[in-house]
Amino acid sequence: MKKHFLFFIAIFFFAFAVTAQPPVPSQTKRVVADKIIAVVGDKIVLKSDIDNSLSDMQRQGIEIPENAKCLTLEQAMGIKALVLQAEKDSLPVTEEEIEVDIDNRIRNYISQFGSKDELEKIAGKSVYQLKEDFKEGIRDQKLSQAMRNKVVGDIRITPKEVQEYFNKIPSDSLFLYESEVEIGQIVIFPKASRDAEEYAVQQLKEFKEQIETGKKDFCTVANNNTDDPGSKDKCGQYEVNRSQKSYDQTWLNKAFTLKEGQISTPFKTRFGYHILQLVSRSGDDATVRHILKIPQVTKIEIKEAMERLDSVRAKLITGNIQFGEAVNKYSNDEESKFTAGMLQGRDGSFLTIDQLDKDMVVMLKDLKIGQYSQPVEYADQTGKRGVRIVYLKTKTEPHRENLKDDYNRISQRALEEKKNDALDAWFIKKIPTYFIMVDDEFKSCPEMKKWTAASNTALKN
Repeated sequence: MKKHFLFFIAIFFFAFAVTAQPPVPSQTKRVVADKIIAVVGDKIVLKSDIDNSLSDMQRQGIEIPENAKCLTLEQAMGIKALVLQAEKDSLPVTEEEIEVDIDNRIRNYISQFGSKDELEKIAGKSVYQLKEDFKEGIRDQKLSQAMRNKVVGDIRITPKEVQEYFNKIPSDSLFLYESEVEIGQIVIFPKASRDAEEYAVQQLKEFKEQIETGKKDFCTVANNNTDDPGSKDKCGQYEVNRSQKSYDQTWLNKAFTLKEGQISTPFKTRFGYHILQLVSRSGDDATVRHILKIPQVTKIEIKEAMERLDSVRAKLITGNIQFGEAVNKYSNDEESKFTAGMLQGRDGSFLTIDQLDKDMVVMLKDLKIGQYSQPVEYADQTGKRGVRIVYLKTKTEPHRENLKDDYNRISQRALEEKKNDALDAWFIKKIPTYFIMVDDEFKSCPEMKKWTAASNTALKN
């Protein structure tokens, strides 16, 4: 496989993603050094940058090659060059964009550790200090990505180029793929009866009274009674930000109308009925607890949903309605509704059997490509009861990679190689225009030849 000047640039971008993992506990010794080992224009790379990046990768279980230090320095210098040019070209990256990324990263940490206090304890820093630490790295990440997009964003690839790329791959290096399927589903979650809804509301009113009178604490009531599996063992608690889009907006808005310690009256969202307590608030960040009760549907509602989906299935079989149209018209499943009903996995819409829930695996047993299953009752990952029909769009057998079955994957890799070629050419052209310095410790790295050659050229000129 052809090596590129920035062949490992994707790994460097992944290093930024690594920083979105939980920070190293404060008692863990970090590598600290302030020696400048490289300069690109007015951008410096510290030895500690490289050492700490490698330590983080090891901590995340990433395989470290023998020449990792040289590769990581090359990547760091490449990023600095992209950032330098992005600044010269005045590519737009706003402070607001950077702040949004920082906030998302902090929320990710808090979610993993359970609370803001626990995060600060483990990191040995305040949230404010963590945000300051992230600012420069995230800014560089966004600028370098913007510059890379400017260089390669308009590059396209033809079927002939894909064929040529594929022909260069040795037959014993072609990927082996497991059996994969493309699956769509139409889901109906029956509406519970009015009596069931009133019972859920009444339960929540009783929970609210027990907590407010001191008979029970919120944590115990939530752990024993909530229907939310995501917070059942966490006292019903979440760390949220007012701008988050991943939470139900009715639920999120309710949180910011409460005073600290106050418990809401029961209210409804698309998930069910809740009571919510504001534990603490700092600006647009808040710690909240909630208890969710999902009104239970009966066999009567399930039967009605089965009959409705049976009618939809008949229309699909006769061709009176297309699958995507049926999804849009009938499906209640939010996750697949906007992908035309097609389930998504690590590789787009292609899924291996181990990525499917066990009930779906059973449904696929006797289903042929292009067929629709009978309506079947099931429960989603939150325990919500519904009825679904499944559509088997494609199914592959275990096979070695080929153009017929795997064209999209091959074309994507071919396109990335073409983009890397263009990026290589851009760097070769641009590097001599920058001031370059590489520390003697790294000058013997093969990866540094282009940089040191550019530095020598600049000195002669």
